[in-house]
Amino acid sequence: MWNAVWRPTPRSLRLLALLGVIGNVAIVVSGGAVRVTKSGLGCPDWPRCSGDSLVPTHNPEHHWLNMSIEFGNRLVTFVVLAAGLAVFIAALRLIPRRKELVWWALAQPMSVVAQAVIGGIVVLTDLHPAAVSLHFLVSPVLLVFCVGLWVRAGEGDDPPRRLAGPGTRALAAGLLASCAVVLVAGTVVTGTGPHAGDAEARRYGFDITDVTRIHSTLAWVTAALTVIVVIALYRTRAPAPTAARRRAHELVALIVFQGAVGYIQYFLGVPEGLVLLHMLGSILMWITAFRLVLALRDRGPVPSAEPSPAPAEAAAAETPQPA
Repeated sequence: MWNAVWRPTPRSLRLLALLGVIGNVAIVVSGGAVRVTKSGLGCPDWPRCSGDSLVPTHNPEHHWLNMSIEFGNRLVTFVVLAAGLAVFIAALRLIPRRKELVWWALAQPMSVVAQAVIGGIVVLTDLHPAAVSLHFLVSPVLLVFCVGLWVRAGEGDDPPRRLAGPGTRALAAGLLASCAVVLVAGTVVTGTGPHAGDAEARRYGFDITDVTRIHSTLAWVTAALTVIVVIALYRTRAPAPTAARRRAHELVALIVFQGAVGYIQYFLGVPEGLVLLHMLGSILMWITAFRLVLALRDRGPVPSAEPSPAPAEAAAAETPQPA
């Protein structure tokens, strides 16, 4: 792992970027576990867990399990931050350095810090639904940087070559925007329903049936857009965007999965396990829709590079040799 960070290759940098993607998906699921187990105030203070302790301690007002779940979610944040710092260092050390990748990588640790601050606001406001919604929605934004770095690390720096016409690209962008709206609507549904993070947490003052119907309607719009994009990809006269078609097929499968989970959890009274599955599906849909947009252009092959020299090797190379 140390060589992957300090002496990176394009392949190892892309692997580190993928680990960042996985870590941020994990923090979405762990955050969901906090909500469905009513552990949002398991650690009632921030940045400490409670009182003067950074870690969970005996507290008569909070069950040890709730404290452990909330504290575990905080630990995942530190793991994701470490991954972000590692990939940033690797991007700086890559030879030849690719400035765009450095900026993509820098955004990751900065975004994790922002997410941690918002998490503190969530706790200090006793799980205000707007703060909780914002805390979740930071993850899709952060995943834009993670996925962007992962994709860009596997391609070159040539000027983008369009693999589909402007109409298809506009449809794909509209599909991504639709996924974003569905994510926002989903946070409103969660903030209105029974899984707000704590039994005493404030909820949005909406009717749960109304917001659920709106969320469902938006999901159907997204499904329809996906079908239209698939048709457009097969009718395009541009060079066949094989990767884009693959992403579109994956998105169709995810939408079917999400729809099934969504309706089942609705009729079963929103059980906790299905809520977590639904959250996982939503974030995977977002990732796939973003990858679909990126797959509609080609940036050429990855620039060849050698691992960064070790300090001793670099010093030896600079030492003048006798004639």
